[in-house]
Amino acid sequence: MELTEKQIIARIRAHGRGFVFSTKLFSSLTDDSASVRTALTRLVQKKSIRRLSHGLYDFPIVHPQLGALVPSVENVINAIKSADAIEVQATGAYAANLLGLSTQIPMRIELYTNGPRRKIRFGNQEIILKPTTPKNMIGAGTKAGLILHALRQIGQNNVTDEMINQIKSKIIDADIKHIKKQIPYAPAWISKIMRTLINEKES
Repeated sequence: MELTEKQIIARIRAHGRGFVFSTKLFSSLTDDSASVRTALTRLVQKKSIRRLSHGLYDFPIVHPQLGALVPSVENVINAIKSADAIEVQATGAYAANLLGLSTQIPMRIELYTNGPRRKIRFGNQEIILKPTTPKNMIGAGTKAGLILHALRQIGQNNVTDEMINQIKSKIIDADIKHIKKQIPYAPAWISKIMRTLINEKES
């Protein structure tokens, strides 16, 4: 079944402005991927949508003075995960930012992945997906994974009580089981902090 531009833009608009997507969004409607790509190209030319990267588009939020705004990093990452059926793990400064340990979203975001290497640039932002070992993907998509990689970024000698309290404020009951699972795979100094975070004594 060949989809029309009208059908395609209607599905995109249903998600609202700021939505980031790939051609996979239409896979439940048609197996004619060529017609989808053609329709999307026309919509890009009409500036109804924007092409961010190969196979990746958004329905941008438009500011009255600034024009089309850059999509959120979170929305771009979620679209990549959905499009490629992969998992990702935030690392470095981005992991620290997600935990509230820093206020700046880095311009260059590195993510570990169980998928292929990929680089996406949009606006001044760059997202780099780096294939890694299964060990580095333990806890991917959980608070435990963020804590591990944020603490690695900060370094053992730079972690303060204030940072630990900030991380603790982000933890909910559902996170505790993931943190317990992560502890055996973390460096000793991080394991010790993780136990502190969930009030668990060392065995």
